[in-house]
Order: sequence, then structure tokens, then C-alpha cells
Amino acid sequence: MLTPERHQFILELLNKHHTIKLKELVESTGASESTIRRDLDQLEQHGELRRVHGGASLRRPSIEEPSIGEKRSQHHAEKVLIAEEASRLVEDGQSIFLDAGTTTYEMVPYLAGKKITVVTNGLPHLDALATHSIPTYVLGGFVKGRTQAVVGASALQNLSQYRFDHCFMGANGVSLEDGYTTPDPEEAAIKRTTLTLSQARHMLIDASKFNEVTFSHITPISEANIITNYKGALLEQILEKTNIKVVTS
Repeated sequence: MLTPERHQFILELLNKHHTIKLKELVESTGASESTIRRDLDQLEQHGELRRVHGGASLRRPSIEEPSIGEKRSQHHAEKVLIAEEASRLVEDGQSIFLDAGTTTYEMVPYLAGKKITVVTNGLPHLDALATHSIPTYVLGGFVKGRTQAVVGASALQNLSQYRFDHCFMGANGVSLEDGYTTPDPEEAAIKRTTLTLSQARHMLIDASKFNEVTFSHITPISEANIITNYKGALLEQILEKTNIKVVTS
């Protein structure tokens, strides 16, 4: 397979699956790992994709946000591992905030049986929380269609009455320079306010989010602990700024 054909093949796979692993590309094309790495580097330089740990993913505009269905289908196994680790931090008698992310959604089964109170702005979380008989308050406000997150002035006003032992949140991007970012300013405002209301603050970030920057700044990287499966080159530099727990399968 010639280089232009490989490049086209890689982009077609990304458009179909959104993310793809290096190993899968080697097996699919019959090319060497070094050749595929070079292909991915060239395509990234041309703005066609972005490199992530162990492969590549489809590049999106910084203001564009994936739908909840797209988010749930991506890196699901890694999100479950991160969610399970995060749930171990929660003890009986505590109040916690779960934001509208798909990784925080995966925490719910691991919280079953704990004597806790949950506040959330994620509508998809409600059914799971009720199924596991977890006492829950939901913020009132504007519901975003793509992510089913509750945001806006009413949600912020509602949020201000609560105080949390822990908050668990996600982000669409994390970098040393720009900290945690998300495409939507209103969702960023909910996350930022929640951080100020919480004694312990945790960002649940799968490896694909590192070295990414999206439209709206949430907070500097030092303002929350990170639970992740990321093992890349930034790890040592991140540890200089905040606590990070790396989970492995």
C-alpha cells in the first residue's frame, strides 16, 4: 500500500470509528509500526487528526462538542476503570457532586450501597442513581441537547446552595499551559463553581484528553486531582503541579 493510500485508509477508519489504535493500523495495513507512526505524524502536521496515547483520534474544532452517544462509545473500558477508582474515595455520610460526563456516569454502580447524597447536573445519571437507590438532587436550568447537561444562570443559582465533600468532573481537554477546558462556556461555569464549593476536587480524564485544548477554560491544572489511565510524556510535569492517580487494567 502506497503512502497516499495508507493516509486515505487511516482517515476513512477515523471517520468511521473516531479513534483507532496503532496496533490496529499495523494489522490492517501490513505496514511496520515505525511507518504507521510516521504516517500519523504527517497527518497530524496537516491537521487531519490528533495523536493520542497508543493511536490517533479524529480532530474536532475546539468549540464542537461530541454528543453523549459519541462520548459513551469512546474509551469505555478506560472510563470504567477510572470511575471505579474514583468511587473508592467516597465514604458513608458524604455529599458529592457528579457532573454530566460519561466517566462520572460510570461511577454510579460503584456507589451503590454507600450512605451518601449526590447532586448532579447530568440528566442521564438520574435513572442509574434511582435504580441504585442513591438519594439525589438535580440542578434546575437549561438542558443541553447534545450532552443532556443542565447549565445556565438558574443552574448556577441552584448550585450555590450546596457544599460538597467531593466533586467528580470531566473535561474535554487538559494541558499544562491551558489547564482543563471544555467546548461550552456555560458548562465550564458549572464546573468552575462546583470546584469552589468542594473540599476535595477530582477530574476524571482518560488518556485521549491530554494535550488537548478546547474553547472554554475551566481552571488551572493545579486546582484538582486527576484520576486517569494516561502514561505519556507529560506525566512527570503534571505531578509537579497536582496529584495524579494512574489506573491500569
